[in-house]
Amino acid sequence: MLRNIDPVLSPELLFALRAMGHGDEIVIADANFPGSSIGTDCIRADGSSASDILRAVLSVMPLDTFVSDPALTMQVVNDPQAVPDAVADFQRIIDTTADNPVKIQCLERFAFYERAATAFAVVQTGERRLYGNIILKKGVIG
Repeated sequence: MLRNIDPVLSPELLFALRAMGHGDEIVIADANFPGSSIGTDCIRADGSSASDILRAVLSVMPLDTFVSDPALTMQVVNDPQAVPDAVADFQRIIDTTADNPVKIQCLERFAFYERAATAFAVVQTGERRLYGNIILKKGVIG
């Protein structure tokens, strides 16, 4: 255990967060997401919700301030204006935890998968709420 580090941040996840550079992206994904087959490093966090992982990640990682969309979620298929419960929760967490609170932007489902495939890593959680996926772009610490 470490002081002031959320225990849901596993050694593997902490390593990935520390190894990421400015502009690198990390995906926090729900249990339905194709994390292992998407083509990037998949870190398992089956015992945690996406919200718990998001809160913990934002407690140690800055969001990028050089782009307008450092937090992206997946649009609901056939209802792009819908805000799923998981996404509303993500916005509350960003508003209260992020060093750079921003409004979450959305990507169409397949565009989200394409973006996720280029991420530094995917954190596959046990999140059971649909659309419980978010991509975060790492910023810098001044």
